[in-house]
Amino acid sequence: MDARGTIEGMTTVSTAPTTVSAHAPSREGLVWAAIGVTVVLWASAFVGIRAAAHDFSPGGLTLGRIAVGTAALTVTLLVARARRRARSGAATSETSAGKTGGSLPRGRVLALVVVWGVAWFGAYNLTLNAAEQHVDAGTAALLVNLAPMLVAVLAGLFLGEGFPRRLMAGMAVAFAGVAVIAAATSTGRFDVAGVVLGVASAAIYAGAATLQKRLLPHVDALTMTWLGCLAGTVATLPFAPELVRELASAPTSSVLAVVYLGIFPTAIAFLTWGYVLARTTAGRTAASTYAVPPIVVVMSWLLLDEVPPAAALIGGALALAGVAVATLRPSRSTRS
Repeated sequence: MDARGTIEGMTTVSTAPTTVSAHAPSREGLVWAAIGVTVVLWASAFVGIRAAAHDFSPGGLTLGRIAVGTAALTVTLLVARARRRARSGAATSETSAGKTGGSLPRGRVLALVVVWGVAWFGAYNLTLNAAEQHVDAGTAALLVNLAPMLVAVLAGLFLGEGFPRRLMAGMAVAFAGVAVIAAATSTGRFDVAGVVLGVASAAIYAGAATLQKRLLPHVDALTMTWLGCLAGTVATLPFAPELVRELASAPTSSVLAVVYLGIFPTAIAFLTWGYVLARTTAGRTAASTYAVPPIVVVMSWLLLDEVPPAAALIGGALALAGVAVATLRPSRSTRS
């Protein structure tokens, strides 16, 4: 795995020469369209979570969201398989299943997909939902966008990439920004819990994204996303009693927010995210990471009348600057 071009806010390191061919402009256009869909829908998730946070607990919201996502992905998978059979017939579909997603992974790959799903869909959503009980959507987005830098740290620890000076300098700047954010939440008080949960979400994000890039050569994006979401749903079933109680008392707007989170930022955005991750390198999409927090801030201002305090915005800008220093290579070294 080449970790020198670490993930932007919504991608991870590259392991193979999967860049889009210059002779396939339509494919390149699809990749960039998928990046745009992923960024906007994932940005909207921070706002949706915040909107539902008053009526749903972190566990109930996690289970509700990924259960809806699993249902949507199941329908998508069945439709995709039916279309493949209609195009090429059952025999051709079976022989090409390993490449196009007609069969389930087995053994170690299956086990790792399950671990990835529990972490990505279960633990990440749980910590993020809990974080947004303490901080506003924009602040949470700023904290989660530490993930690209944490991928670089993982590469240094486990992939032999080391800890260059730019990484160490970027880490110092980024965590200085986190300290500023910690001192300036939307309520104006020092909220250790929200900041710790936000950083924990970023750490889970980084680990799950790195693992996903490792697994995508062995299982297609649709099958992996469906299996992962299903695994996360099963893992969060202990929250079912909470979800049932909260659904009974929540207003329609909050219930619709849960459904939205399940269909759009989960089922659709995770599919477009997997599509991008399987076809291009981190360097080509690095710029898009910095669009997420501003989009969240604008959305939360328009839809929730909620904006992070000025000090949190300054801290977030400092944190993102640190991430850029830690993860972006000089232009003369852009080849990944």
